[in-house]
Amino acid sequence: MKRRAIYPGSFDPITMGHLDIIERSTKLFDEVIVAVLLNADKQPMFTAAERLKMIREVSPWPNVRVDTFDGLLVHYAVAQKAGVIVRGIRAISDYEYELQMALMNRRLEPGVETVFLMAAEAYSYLSSRLIKEVFRLGGSVGELVPQLVEQRMREKWGK
Repeated sequence: MKRRAIYPGSFDPITMGHLDIIERSTKLFDEVIVAVLLNADKQPMFTAAERLKMIREVSPWPNVRVDTFDGLLVHYAVAQKAGVIVRGIRAISDYEYELQMALMNRRLEPGVETVFLMAAEAYSYLSSRLIKEVFRLGGSVGELVPQLVEQRMREKWGK
């Protein structure tokens, strides 16, 4: 039986930190589903279709599949026959929130485990929200996102 994991997030946009977690996950699991959350309450920079396309274009790993989901993550995990949810942890504040989510997910679906991967030191401060803010204010994000993503950000914002 394949060891299938889900790495969920908004990925708006996907960062080098996300790619680091994906790459490391591909070494631990037979298949990694990068699952883009569809959240109607957020105003994303990129549409879900644009995010899916960018993730596919910058993910060279053959055991990565990209998909979308809405609703409860554990329901999606069960539907995909994934026994693991992968979450990246950057700081203690991430851990506190992620622990709450992992415990609730375990209560809802005991057969789905959560695995925390510590962010690489070089990306421990990085978030999509911060990338967008720096970019909008004219800062350089070239080493923090793949070149393709930076190009799409420039196209989107006319910079």
